[in-house]
Amino acid sequence: MTATDRAVELVEIAAAAAADKLASDIIAYDVSEQLVITDAFLLCSAANDRQVRAIVDEIEERLRKAGARPARREGEREARWVLLDYIDVVIHVQHAEERVYYSLERLWKDCPVIPLPEPVGAARAADRNGSCRAERD
Repeated sequence: MTATDRAVELVEIAAAAAADKLASDIIAYDVSEQLVITDAFLLCSAANDRQVRAIVDEIEERLRKAGARPARREGEREARWVLLDYIDVVIHVQHAEERVYYSLERLWKDCPVIPLPEPVGAARAADRNGSCRAERD
């Protein structure tokens, strides 16, 4: 079994929203084989608490326009790690320090990565390389 088309659509929308608010290290996993509670995880990082909130707000707004509402939210008060549960997709927006400490990628490394749209995927590759295209030119 693989993630549903709707889950992939929501992941792509949320990833683009996160990228627009300058989230870093955006990655999505198809966890449908390992979990029965959701099809996909989207992970992204932010430099500070304020940026975490901005990313969460943008993701919620875009997914609301796509007809999706979160079933639950956790971590909004502290804004260090906000979890948005859309049933088909669970989104983790983490402060960079929490991202390193909890290292969720380690837990899901055996799951297939869901390809993200080009602008998001390109930004993710630049994050891994430690530079952006404009800096290399």
